[in-house]
Amino acid sequence: MSALYAWWRNHPRVVDGVLAAPLALGGIADAVSLRHHLLILVAIGLAIPIVVRRRYPVGAFSVAILAGVLQVLAGARPMVTDFAVLVLLYTVAAYTTRRISVTALGVCLYGALVETLRLHTKMVVLTSPEVTGFVFLMFAGPTLIAWVLGDSTRYRRAYYLTLEERAARLERERDAHAQIAAAAERARIARELHDVVAHNVSVMVVQADGATYALESDPGRARDALAAISATGRQALAEMRALLGVLRRGDETASGQVADDGTNAEPAHVALAPLPDLGQLGELLDQTRAASLPVSYRVEGEPQPLPAGTALTVYRIIQESLTNTRKHAGPLASANVVLSYTSSSIEVSVTDDGAGAGATCDGAGHGLTGMTERAFMYGGSVQFGPLPEGGFCVVATLPIGQVTADTPGAVRAGAA
Repeated sequence: MSALYAWWRNHPRVVDGVLAAPLALGGIADAVSLRHHLLILVAIGLAIPIVVRRRYPVGAFSVAILAGVLQVLAGARPMVTDFAVLVLLYTVAAYTTRRISVTALGVCLYGALVETLRLHTKMVVLTSPEVTGFVFLMFAGPTLIAWVLGDSTRYRRAYYLTLEERAARLERERDAHAQIAAAAERARIARELHDVVAHNVSVMVVQADGATYALESDPGRARDALAAISATGRQALAEMRALLGVLRRGDETASGQVADDGTNAEPAHVALAPLPDLGQLGELLDQTRAASLPVSYRVEGEPQPLPAGTALTVYRIIQESLTNTRKHAGPLASANVVLSYTSSSIEVSVTDDGAGAGATCDGAGHGLTGMTERAFMYGGSVQFGPLPEGGFCVVATLPIGQVTADTPGAVRAGAA
């Protein structure tokens, strides 16, 4: 049945032709029995418009009304084909506006009244008002029923179209929100990757250069530099594993699974390492000093507990600033890191006495852009530029917000 219904929906012209054929044949049979050849044209004029009623509802209804007027003028009695007017009235009510369908209903009711009056003048039995009213209701009743059915069909179709449009709009909004979320997540991961890779790789490059120079003259220092390179590489791998672990599916690495290189894969339940915060600031500064960049550090004001995201942002800004200093400020430069606390904000300042304007940004400029984006995400701002006396300065200000010491994820800066 569902296949048959689908076929009917896909071939409406055939369905309407099947409906028009018996009406036309019945009207022609009535015309032949009455020996009234004009009624053959009336039957055809009433039945043929049914075939094109969906595509041209107003035109088909108008042709049928003209055929009905010709039938009245010819003085013929009602025929089987007159049911075509009801079908076309239903079509007008279902496929056009309410104003057009009400006009068509008025035309049909007027035709029913004219036909009733015509029969009243020709038949003595209709002289009674009660009988005349009953005959009018026989003509007008089916007309009203056809219009009501068509109007309810139009209302239902409009309601379903509204639901479909709303569903399509919600789907588009869902896709747009998903794309925005994906873009934001990609930007966050890109910032994290840049900060991790740029800092650790720059430390490894500096240590490798030092090991090259000291390889023959001071093998002990070369050995220490190689050990620092190994430790820094492991730290970089650990941070990248923690960052990219959120992209892996939970069921991709089962416990005891063998990795591609033949070693035992990491169990799926192994917890990811936490992202760094101000608690690891001392390790960052020690690592920077080990890479031959002297760094001084001080804290001003009373340290306040920070949200985890704000603490990570401060850590990354300091890390990126020291990375840029090491890469651009020159071999004799030194850096100074200052954390200034107020009751409502934290200000981090990283200055150096190196090349200054030469430290504008690295590569394509992702470092300073990443700082600015991070601070903006948490309602802060970043200012940077060369100093008049030489060197480069990065100053970031971030609001602290209402955070207490026992807030989950709250971080308080310790001694570095």
